[in-house]
Amino acid sequence: MASLTLALALAATALDGVLCGASLDQSIKQLPARHRMGAVAFSTYSRAADLGNGIVWYATLGIGAALVTIAAAATGLIAGIPFAQSRPLLVAAILSILHSLATTQAAPVSFSQRKVANDAAALARVFDRFARWQTPRALLQALTFAAMLWALVVIPRP
Repeated sequence: MASLTLALALAATALDGVLCGASLDQSIKQLPARHRMGAVAFSTYSRAADLGNGIVWYATLGIGAALVTIAAAATGLIAGIPFAQSRPLLVAAILSILHSLATTQAAPVSFSQRKVANDAAALARVFDRFARWQTPRALLQALTFAAMLWALVVIPRP
């Protein structure tokens, strides 16, 4: 069971790292661009990218990373890994759940831009609300990735 925990921890770390990178890209690069290019132009981009192929990409990555992270924590508990060594897996699992809860708030806000596609003021409000949810999401994802890196250092090797 310890080998399965390690394999899941490696997979979770990889997925959480990609998710963290995608989220930071959105927070640091993409969302601020709306102020330079305007809300209508940014919405056109967002609907083509994030609400196009991005739906499958982000959903698969977000759900997959959370599930594999939680599975790593569960197998660590089942394997009887001591708490001092399984703690980062448990922290990462909790952070994954919190990230998922934040996403249940952020995603509908992003989808709502479809209803106000050419109204610059309404779109600005939509993106401002989305940014308020995106910031904690990005932080939770970065912390999850950090917890998984910590887990890789401390979990026992088979």
